[in-house]
Amino acid sequence: MADEAESTLVRSDWPELLRSVRTRTPARLLAGRAGAAYRSETQLELWEAHAAARDSVRVELDLETAFGPTFLRQWGLFDTYTQAADKNEYLLRPDQGRHFSEASRKEILQRCSVNNDLQIAIGDGLSVSAIAAQVPSLLPLLQKGAKDRGWRSGQTFAIHHCRVGILNDIGELLNPVVVVLLIGERPGLATAESLSAYMAYRPRQHHSDADRNLISNIHSRGVTVPHAALRILNLAGQMMRALVSGCSLREEAKKDEADERLC
Repeated sequence: MADEAESTLVRSDWPELLRSVRTRTPARLLAGRAGAAYRSETQLELWEAHAAARDSVRVELDLETAFGPTFLRQWGLFDTYTQAADKNEYLLRPDQGRHFSEASRKEILQRCSVNNDLQIAIGDGLSVSAIAAQVPSLLPLLQKGAKDRGWRSGQTFAIHHCRVGILNDIGELLNPVVVVLLIGERPGLATAESLSAYMAYRPRQHHSDADRNLISNIHSRGVTVPHAALRILNLAGQMMRALVSGCSLREEAKKDEADERLC
């Protein structure tokens, strides 16, 4: 009888405690069941999420499709490529995604200034959907915040078939104080639009993950874009003051909620 009652439970019948739990996580908790299986609605949502995750990993980045021509003109975005020739090689050879192709190295040096305070790059990573969803609102906030703080920002560019280790190549080529890589996270079954911001102070080829900091889960149901922008800018400022990044630098908690409105 208990199983039968549970199978007929609908959202409007949930106690307030269950509704509260459901609003705090995108995970499919307390979704109910039909016998030993998910309800049809939940199962269909899972299939849809799985398909979106597979598409996000496999799709190739097209800047005009992802951001639109107006955004590209406003920020002067251009394409660069790693040594991975295509998505298959990118997935099978992570090392190829950590270094620019020779042609892209030359183009970056031609089009980007060096020795800036902040250098932002956009990497497709494992989810083009994530950068298409989050970057158009996040990049302007970061650029405005950097300008308000008196920092010199380098020319932003996009990286195809990108792995996090590309931070080291950016550091060697352009010598910025802080590099921020906005990169698509591996999609899950909750969302395919989650973005990460990997950050490093003066990255060099011998640096590893221990020398980097990360702000992850940037999406509408995780870390919101305004909050992410504030955290990225504050953490960049910490790096500039401490002259270090990575495991030896702990992100300071935000002190003033009103600061979020300034981003």
